[in-house]
Amino acid sequence: MKVNVLRLDHRRVRDARITTHVCLTARAFGASKVILSGDEDKKIMENIRDVVKRWGGDFEIDYVKKWDKFIDDWKNNNGEVVHLTMYGEPVQEVTSKIRKSSRDKLVVVGGSRVPSKVYQEADWNVSVTNQPHSEVAALSIFLHTLFDGEEYDIDFNDSELKVIPTAHGKHVITRKKTI
Repeated sequence: MKVNVLRLDHRRVRDARITTHVCLTARAFGASKVILSGDEDKKIMENIRDVVKRWGGDFEIDYVKKWDKFIDDWKNNNGEVVHLTMYGEPVQEVTSKIRKSSRDKLVVVGGSRVPSKVYQEADWNVSVTNQPHSEVAALSIFLHTLFDGEEYDIDFNDSELKVIPTAHGKHVITRKKTI
């Protein structure tokens, strides 16, 4: 099962930092790709590609102008849609059902206002608490629950940089990337 993330309604001027964090979180927690909708933002896309180059992995980022067509195409190609919202079923109760299906997942992370079509088209509307919170927090908790903690063991072995865990200080090694 591949997991991709659709970031709805990115606004270049206002959302650059939060969208960047959505992308970084998706990558670190095991997603394969982020698809941006809203404003096309080549700077964020370049920055994320640079992170992948330096820190490793096969993570991708792309842009779609028409998110609704993208969701329709995803579903028509046998994919499932998981919408993260504070109005959905509790993550701790529904994730095991989601995990049982081997079909690829599209995790939809909202923007300023989520259209009702997203709620209607989603196979699952999933809540990480029913209180206002960050889409980055919801994404990390959902992916952690979906992957059952296995994302902690992802090996980004083709990286130029690698952090060596240490109790104090910073230990980063630099290595040449093989092509």
